[in-house]
Amino acid sequence: MSETPPVTDRIREAYAPENLRLLGHRLVDVLAEHLDGVEQSRGRVLNWNDPAENRVVASDRLDAPKNAALVEAFERAAATVLSRGQNLHDPRYVGHQVPAPVPLAGLFDAIGSVTNQVMAIYEMGPFVSAVEEVLVERLGARIGYQPGTFAGFATHGGSLANLTALLTARNVLLGDSYEAGVPSKGPRPVIVSHAEAHYCISRSAGILGLGTNQVVKAELDDRRRIDPQRLDETLGRLRAENVPIVAVAAGACATPIGAFDPLNDLADVCERHKVWLHVDAAHGGAALFSQTHRHLLDGLQRADSLIWDAHKMLFVPALCAFVFYRDREHRFRAFHQDAPYLFDPSAPELIEADSGLKTIECTKRAAALPLWGVWSLFGPELFGDLVDRTFALGRAFHQKLQAADDFEPLHEPECNIVAFRHRPERLQHATPAEVGSFQLELRKRVIRSGAYYLVPTSKDGTGALRVTLINPLTTPDHLDGLLATLREEGERLLDGR
Repeated sequence: MSETPPVTDRIREAYAPENLRLLGHRLVDVLAEHLDGVEQSRGRVLNWNDPAENRVVASDRLDAPKNAALVEAFERAAATVLSRGQNLHDPRYVGHQVPAPVPLAGLFDAIGSVTNQVMAIYEMGPFVSAVEEVLVERLGARIGYQPGTFAGFATHGGSLANLTALLTARNVLLGDSYEAGVPSKGPRPVIVSHAEAHYCISRSAGILGLGTNQVVKAELDDRRRIDPQRLDETLGRLRAENVPIVAVAAGACATPIGAFDPLNDLADVCERHKVWLHVDAAHGGAALFSQTHRHLLDGLQRADSLIWDAHKMLFVPALCAFVFYRDREHRFRAFHQDAPYLFDPSAPELIEADSGLKTIECTKRAAALPLWGVWSLFGPELFGDLVDRTFALGRAFHQKLQAADDFEPLHEPECNIVAFRHRPERLQHATPAEVGSFQLELRKRVIRSGAYYLVPTSKDGTGALRVTLINPLTTPDHLDGLLATLREEGERLLDGR
């Protein structure tokens, strides 16, 4: 029999609770100091470095001598990460739908990470499994579901959540497709999707064996929402052609401008044609916590399935997304698996708590723990505060755009997403292509300067700018500063041309 190697000094040092205490205390100090500077905008929003340079720095840290004191080495590594990253807590961050999360949420994330509370089966993460179930109940009540009638669970992000829900819809429609595959004979199944849905809807169609060409784009109204009457016509035509319809995928809200589809009207149409209604409420679901804005989601409880990202407008760290089914019977329809090494047939009472039966993940991190922690500290009212604050910033920014001769708002915002263009006088007679390229180059110059962070978009094939006001510390003064920065950089860009 071979001799077992001894526990080395390196192993002892890596697992020593005293080192966790030492470095943990230092980490909290480092992060607090970092956030203090970031929230006061004392540095750059985006610490821009070329990818090649960042790879060199990352590689150098791996090869650094290991003879330094542990605290010193840790501080150097932490400083490297913080000095080269994105600063979401800077009020000048107005970019993607990724929030400045409640900092205290990260402490609950650390509890799950340090102790590795994983969740495929209840006994591996018993309390965090209960946390997830309780949050599903509370969020489901916000949606309008009756207790005991619905089902839900957390998963790693909106893309995975949409894929899982649409997989369930496919299996319900096509029977044995999970085992036998999608039928190759006869008309091919389709998903009818919001024309500006997140790309993960098309990606899901490819993964599910339907094919991305089988995504039918629903026609939109003048507010870029699915038009119920045209949807009715589309479903009627597909039914007449005997085309199987996996689902209608609506948005609440759609990514480009934050348009909320008229869910009650769409539910009426889908019920009339007996079609599964799925709603991507990754961003907008949080409006259910707001007395002012919850009307945007009227009818959400009528969807057969929906997703809701807590790592967007519930302001917790990524990733934490929820899938809901209106009919509780659908909760096990996505997957059919036999895994005796995981699921204990002698404990059938745990079937509801074994989340691996419902999700793509086998090992799943305790994704819902930060949300539970923030809720336990501040109550659900905090989420309403955050929605009301950031949605109001969206309206305020739109008003500033309207009042400026050299800016063009592209829609009236329903939430905290606003698309627009900068149109200085020198571009008044430019072609659409010239205007579009100006927006994209202007945006690149602004973000690499570190002054603000915003993102590109397009409308009618022409480039544009887009903000998501997803930092509650942003003020109207910061929005004025954004317009001023765009003007200054725009002048420099035009002078250079």
